[in-house]
Amino acid sequence: MAEGNAAYDIVILGGGSGGYACALRAAEMGKRVALIEKDKVGGTCLHRGCIPTKALLHSAEIADQARDSETFGVRSSYDGIDIDGVHSYKDKVVDRLWKGLQSTLASRKIDTIEGSGRLISPTQVQVGDTVYEGEHIVLATGSVPKSLPGLELDGERVISSDDALKFGRVPSSVIILGGGVIGVEFASVWRSFGAEVTIVEMMPQLVPLEDEASARLLQRAFRRRGIGFELGARFESVKHTDSGVQVTLAGGKTLDAEILLVAVGRGPVSADLGYEQVGVEIERGYVKVDEYCRTSVPTISAVGDLIATPQLAHVGFGEGILVAERIGGLEVHPIDYDGVPRITYSDPEVASVGITAAQAADRGIETVEFTYPLGGNGRSVILQTQGAGKVIAARNEDGSPGRVLGIHLVGSRVGELIAEGQLIYNWEAEPSDVAQLIHPHPTQSEIIGEAMLALAGKPLHVHA
Repeated sequence: MAEGNAAYDIVILGGGSGGYACALRAAEMGKRVALIEKDKVGGTCLHRGCIPTKALLHSAEIADQARDSETFGVRSSYDGIDIDGVHSYKDKVVDRLWKGLQSTLASRKIDTIEGSGRLISPTQVQVGDTVYEGEHIVLATGSVPKSLPGLELDGERVISSDDALKFGRVPSSVIILGGGVIGVEFASVWRSFGAEVTIVEMMPQLVPLEDEASARLLQRAFRRRGIGFELGARFESVKHTDSGVQVTLAGGKTLDAEILLVAVGRGPVSADLGYEQVGVEIERGYVKVDEYCRTSVPTISAVGDLIATPQLAHVGFGEGILVAERIGGLEVHPIDYDGVPRITYSDPEVASVGITAAQAADRGIETVEFTYPLGGNGRSVILQTQGAGKVIAARNEDGSPGRVLGIHLVGSRVGELIAEGQLIYNWEAEPSDVAQLIHPHPTQSEIIGEAMLALAGKPLHVHA
């Protein structure tokens, strides 16, 4: 830990995904870096987001497999959820990765400062009585769970996703306010653990940012799992009852459950940190940046959930690396956020890259598309998962498919496939380019291969 006033090439305020990625890349380029973090390096993703939620989802998958093992000819018994054991497993995963990250930061000679920092000038951050000065400042203070006006979180009956990650029991019933990624993932976990779950979403579909066809497949799967949802429904109020909470929706409909999880998104952490006083422009709480993550102050950049880009850890990684390389004098290119893969790790998973059919229409792009059902994929049949892979391509003047604009997948484990999808999209490939590649059999990767074959005019395992 660094002590005393010190000068650095880069001072980074916030040690989450964007901040530490920037620190690691800058140090790799020979820069002297200070990384200031008030809690633990790794930020939301490692401690309260990506990693712990996926650990819970893996426990949920094991529970489902134990419960359904006879489907696969395996006799086993399911005796319920040991929530303390689940949390112990989750915490061990987080702790191992946290220690590994600390070791990596130390190996790069990065000074990690523990404490709450405040921006006091275009080149200075104060932590306690110590001022850290850098030729360049990077703001990476992240985000926190949001609520709705007048909806108070009490941590017991009305809870946030942070509270849900350490909840000490499996609730008998849950209402989840918000059908985005966070709400859908917790719905999946708690249903696997045995809870009755109802999602309330104000938009007309779950996972509103995903393609409509993907949302329909997810909703169908959730109905089969017994997960309820109210779509196009506005929250009006909540009150405590003898058994938990009662939620009232616009129009008067009421829902009762043991707890209410508020999962209406995350808001940037930018208030009372000195940003505006130094001249950093803020809009709706987000720090305004250009396509190179530069703020209105020449010596200050901002990355991650603090800026109005997709709130994904890997976006933070990319932005942090971009800033480090720009400061280091390398040629950098703006991030194409359409080309960033997106995954919802529910059962089934929803994965995508590129644009949706609706976005293509809004942009005036004529398209051709093909949907390949998982029922035609050997590996998916073995796994007993249902869903589909949809590929959207631009329509050439002669009607043939051109550049692939979007790949949208629903099914167990399909998140692992979207890495190929991002290569296809970002390298501006056409279906004919991918159709000539041989995908291994039997794998789920064939879902993408089969869709490309069909679009290229030479379908294989497809009914005429």
